[in-house]
Amino acid sequence: MAPQPERQVRGKIDVLLEAAGWHVCDAAAANIHAARGVAIREFPLPGYGFADYLLYVDGKAAGVIEAKKEGVTLTGVETQSDKYTKGLPAGLPRWSNPLPFAYQTTGVETRFTNGLDPVPRSRPVFAFHQPKLLAEWLNYAPAAQSGEGAAAETAATFLAKLQAMPPLKEEGLWPAQITAIHNLEKSLKENRPRALIQMATGSGKTFTSISFIYRLIKFAGARRILFLVDRGNLADQTLKEFQQYVSPYNNFKFSEEYIVQRLQGNQIDTTARVCICTIQRMYSMLKGRDLPPDLEEESVDTLGKLFKEPEPIEYNPSIPIETFDIIVTDEAHRSIYNLWAQVLEYFDAYLVGLTATPGKQTFGFFHQNLVMEYNHEMAVADGVNVNYDVYRIKTAITEGGSKVEAGYYVEKQERDTRKTRWEELDDDFAYDPNQLDRDVVTPDQIRTIVRTFRDKLFSEIFPGRTEVPKTLIFAKDDNHAENIVEILREEFGKGNEFAQKITYRTTGATPKELISAFRNSYHPRIAVTVDMIATGTDIKPVEIVFFMRAVKSRGFFEQMKGRGVRVINPDDLKAVTPDAKAKDHFVIIDAVGVCEQDKTDARPMEKKPSVSFERLLQAVAFGNTEDDVITSIAGRLARMEHRISAEDDAKIRVASGGLGLKDLAHQLVESLSPDQTIPPFEKGGQGGFAPDQQARVTAAKPLCDPALRQLILDIKAKNEITIDHVSQDQVIEAGFSQAARDRAKGLVQSFEQFIADHKNEITALQILYAKPYKQRLTFEAVKELADAIEKPPYLWNESQLWQAYAALEASKVKGASGRRILTDLVSLVRFAIHQDNELVPFPERVNANFTAWLAGQESAGRQFTADQRRWLEMIRDHIAANLGIEPDDFEYAPFAQEGGLGKVYQLFGEELNTIIEQLNESLAA
Repeated sequence: MAPQPERQVRGKIDVLLEAAGWHVCDAAAANIHAARGVAIREFPLPGYGFADYLLYVDGKAAGVIEAKKEGVTLTGVETQSDKYTKGLPAGLPRWSNPLPFAYQTTGVETRFTNGLDPVPRSRPVFAFHQPKLLAEWLNYAPAAQSGEGAAAETAATFLAKLQAMPPLKEEGLWPAQITAIHNLEKSLKENRPRALIQMATGSGKTFTSISFIYRLIKFAGARRILFLVDRGNLADQTLKEFQQYVSPYNNFKFSEEYIVQRLQGNQIDTTARVCICTIQRMYSMLKGRDLPPDLEEESVDTLGKLFKEPEPIEYNPSIPIETFDIIVTDEAHRSIYNLWAQVLEYFDAYLVGLTATPGKQTFGFFHQNLVMEYNHEMAVADGVNVNYDVYRIKTAITEGGSKVEAGYYVEKQERDTRKTRWEELDDDFAYDPNQLDRDVVTPDQIRTIVRTFRDKLFSEIFPGRTEVPKTLIFAKDDNHAENIVEILREEFGKGNEFAQKITYRTTGATPKELISAFRNSYHPRIAVTVDMIATGTDIKPVEIVFFMRAVKSRGFFEQMKGRGVRVINPDDLKAVTPDAKAKDHFVIIDAVGVCEQDKTDARPMEKKPSVSFERLLQAVAFGNTEDDVITSIAGRLARMEHRISAEDDAKIRVASGGLGLKDLAHQLVESLSPDQTIPPFEKGGQGGFAPDQQARVTAAKPLCDPALRQLILDIKAKNEITIDHVSQDQVIEAGFSQAARDRAKGLVQSFEQFIADHKNEITALQILYAKPYKQRLTFEAVKELADAIEKPPYLWNESQLWQAYAALEASKVKGASGRRILTDLVSLVRFAIHQDNELVPFPERVNANFTAWLAGQESAGRQFTADQRRWLEMIRDHIAANLGIEPDDFEYAPFAQEGGLGKVYQLFGEELNTIIEQLNESLAA
């Protein structure tokens, strides 16, 4: 007989077994055919004692369970349970000898060893597997197979099948994706339970994951894979990518071969091989609850701020632990691995994390098993990402706040209703930068930043462009976003469709519809968001990421910055931004110093600043009395107390039984004090609460009254922010950052080194260096040079090089705001090798030479008619774009429309050839 502590544990084990579908009975009352899975307690094993449980599957012994009291470490028990698997009396039906399955459990902690794996090794499991799965493993009978993947079908378990995976077909994959898939499959074959893939934003993480998911289903027999995302719109985006994936093995689309389910309810399709959902939905499913749709659109991090730890998950028979073989977490952030870790650890599945910005906690959760590291710099070098420059805008109020003197009128606006009134100041009103757009709105501060952006956009930020590039602006909150959108439309003189807000409070169109329009349509040109598009959302045409809010988390900042790094086909870019030639870089516009601020690996959570007051009160109403929640509510009540009227204070006292906001805040703070005095009748706690928790419960009890909560919220809605129409802002600085200038310096040095290294190999460089007599530079020669610098590893073009020189030597560079053409490369080389003292656009140089040639002709007594001058100007423009002109060129536009070769001969007669020769020699010189 087992010791008493183990007998007490058996009550818990019986419940767990029965929940998983096992029929539990004593040896004396055993019926091995009573159910598909039968667990017999205290089964005698001659020479070994008693097995705490002997497991029968389909009438044959299949495994054992060894029970231990709570607190016992279980790996040391494996030897004992291993003996039991070999001690079954002769003559009893069994699946194999030794029995293939062994569990060790305390009723709280459970480990499982699958003897059918190539190298059996115990692993922690949340609960017991259902008999159905064990029967699938046991009943596996290899069939005669042929063809690709047949070897993988000769093993029973997923781990066994992994060992015989066919080679990866690499076509269509980037080198980094190939490496990631190889390394992940190697990690899985080694039975490493967790793996982390770090790949830069825009480098194809989702395509990589779909590629290995396909292989794991097709060749390793993965029964079902869970793909977890942060928000609902990312689930839709991921589903679309699965539907578009074409197998390199048979040319079928993924969704034609396997069912992919986007979970939007609480029912898993039993035929689905891939399920895509948010982690908050999976949590609600395991808890047996419905998830409000709006919560699926909020990020996991935002939801996580309400609770340090969600309610514990218990075993759910409708979603057993074996539901998924693999769980892939996309753009997995901090809260997934602490607040929501129990969702991941509920399932008996391998965990694969995908992220561009792992923090220390992420590395720890994945057991430091980083199978792929591919950062932004590597992705830029491979042409998978585009690089960026930082354009800094500093204003006086952004940097130092402002003061409105007494006697001026300021506008007051209710936070929630946005109703306004005017008030004369009795005292000076001063505010610092941290209060901007929180407690104080200064329209001219926003306007000054927007106006600077507008004025510098086509001259410095994207010189030569005429269309506003797709721009993503990050605002502090919904009200801030509202103000930015209004001022953008005014300052650019555009309509509603030009700039739009995409936040959780947007109505009339779903966030999904707005994001799709921003990605695929001409309008909106500018999207203003808080954090809805901060992570994961793929919007390739974005060329400007504009920060009007601070970000303290390093990882979150990298994610937000990553919205601009994605490469895009030039034709796809032109479809939404017609005047864009190609996306070779993007620009971060930093209006708050976000690129200069120190950042941490995690977002600060103290006092839950970004959680709404309504959510905090609701959390308390549901019994949440965690320190951070109580502290946050106390702080907000204390701030409200200074703003409310005597009339509102009286209403609160009536509703709360005599307590004002100050009293409520005070008792909440007191409940957190380690020196609090607990009344004698409360010693030891009430209702199962510890004494310290009981104090918090008592202090928060008035807020459990829904009438008081609603009254507080209604009064808060009337709380106002100040709108300062008096202060006028001014620009302190507007220009590219030092880092951008350093990058420009590196580009210029690399370009000049390229010229020196290839001056004897590339025809254009030979001609420009040596200036051989009668050898004229041709368009074809310059095109050869352009092709050479556009190839990896350089990936340069005329616009990039021109802007780099402009950033370093602005006084010597002309036409920085103009559009570049191929022949500008001639000017760039001449300036780089110091043949010219100024960098002048090639057409301007040609025009100057043309003016000088005309003056020379006129001084020699040659006069041209108006028609002749017009044709000479067309010839000038042709030479500017093509470096020369030949008689055949007159048969093409624009000359053909004006009469072509016949007309030019009519105008110039026998002088034409001489004029062509002179212009070719003089203008392109």
